[in-house]
Amino acid sequence: MNIDLANYKVWFLTGSQHLYGPHALGEVQRHSQQIAQSLDASSRVPVRVVQKPVLTTPEEIRDVVLAANAAPDCIGLVAWMHTFSPAKMWIAALQRLQKPLLHLHTQFNEEIPWSSIDMDFMNLNQSAHGDREFGHIAARLRLRRKVVVGHWTDGDVQDAIGVWSRAAAARQDAQTARIARLGDNMREVAVTEGDKVAAQACFGYSVSGYGVGDLVEHIDAVSDADVDALCAQYDDQYEMSAPLQRGGPRRTSLADAARIELGLRRFLEQGRFVAFTDTFENLHGLKQLPGIAVQRLMAEGYGFGAEGDWKAAALVRAAKVMAAGLAGGTSFMEDYTYHFAPRDAQVLGAHMLEICPSIAAARPSCEIHPLGIGGKDDPVRLVFGAPPGPAVNATVVDLGDRFRMVLNEVDVIAPAEPLSRLPVARALWKPRPDLKTSAAAWIYAGGSHHPVFSQALRAEHFEDLADMWGIELAVIDADTRLRRFKQVLRWNDAGVFPRSEYL
Repeated sequence: MNIDLANYKVWFLTGSQHLYGPHALGEVQRHSQQIAQSLDASSRVPVRVVQKPVLTTPEEIRDVVLAANAAPDCIGLVAWMHTFSPAKMWIAALQRLQKPLLHLHTQFNEEIPWSSIDMDFMNLNQSAHGDREFGHIAARLRLRRKVVVGHWTDGDVQDAIGVWSRAAAARQDAQTARIARLGDNMREVAVTEGDKVAAQACFGYSVSGYGVGDLVEHIDAVSDADVDALCAQYDDQYEMSAPLQRGGPRRTSLADAARIELGLRRFLEQGRFVAFTDTFENLHGLKQLPGIAVQRLMAEGYGFGAEGDWKAAALVRAAKVMAAGLAGGTSFMEDYTYHFAPRDAQVLGAHMLEICPSIAAARPSCEIHPLGIGGKDDPVRLVFGAPPGPAVNATVVDLGDRFRMVLNEVDVIAPAEPLSRLPVARALWKPRPDLKTSAAAWIYAGGSHHPVFSQALRAEHFEDLADMWGIELAVIDADTRLRRFKQVLRWNDAGVFPRSEYL
């Protein structure tokens, strides 16, 4: 699976009016084209930026917005008012807008030309109040949008546009995403359940259930030659533990794992799925729970959720799209156990098998160990640790009347001692502001124990995506204070985010 954000486009819209005459409008067009070309060439903006002709009438504005709505490769609009563009001209178009909007509050010139500035310059370069007029109508129409302020050549401005465009790409991907549930949810678990119809109305993706037998048919059809070839790839890519090496006593288990990966891959490709779930409680026809198969598929960009957690699978996929081409990894994760040492509290994140090797600090080790649950053969998995550095954990939960995203900024650290007997991939972190506050806030917010963990993304990516989806976002960071956090949750429960508010 190849996630190429260069296949997506954002349209660059520039507002003006006929008041200033053809010469001024010609300058506006040239300036607009230069800014769009600069953003398009920027390494900070991963998508294509396409400049559209300067907009001067309500009809032009309406037509370009309707065209953007219909264009499958257009994931959003960047709007900038070079001059004063009376905002009543934008009402009809903005009321029909179905794509994310970024309002770029910039101007063509970086500095005031002190010695030469005259009224001709002032009439042409009116972004300072032209954009405020546009901002007013966007606020009055209650439009969800991102506002970025600064000169278009500034790195932080281009970074902000890049973050927003990554979120817009994830939103666009979700519009047609197909998620496969292999088996059902883990029995009696609450947070992995949810309203799949409401999710499709809000996020776009569809979730469909399949029996494990549908997967087993593909697994049984895999040839021995293909299995041998994939095992050879495992040998080349990972540190192979002795029992799994050629001639080792558990080599057949490696072959079984490879067969599962090949069959699962074909099942996903045939169904055009971008994310999937499974559960250890439903393994009929499988020799072992998919471990290395899930890990490798996640590394290629598939979303995954354990125990049937389709919301986690969808958010992992969205995070994979947003993180495409960035340094650092992104994975399904679980808050597993705590280190409650005074003044040094930590969280050990892991899962039974399915942690993505994109977060590995070093070459993973391919190992086989007993699982203890599921009643099947010992599963093959990749074992590794995550490198130190900042990261985020994010989850989406169904509260019954709406969806909520919960996010915690964390700092990954190295373990104080080797975890030589822990047979799973893991990450150790200190949550911000501290474990007691962050865990209490997460629990007050109803956050899942299945977050997306990412060292490639930051809170801003998820904030932009939550805004585009029109869902509530509860952020836990270094500034979080529980009294204030609980009050915000109460305000939101009072109706700030009704389920009907979708972009």
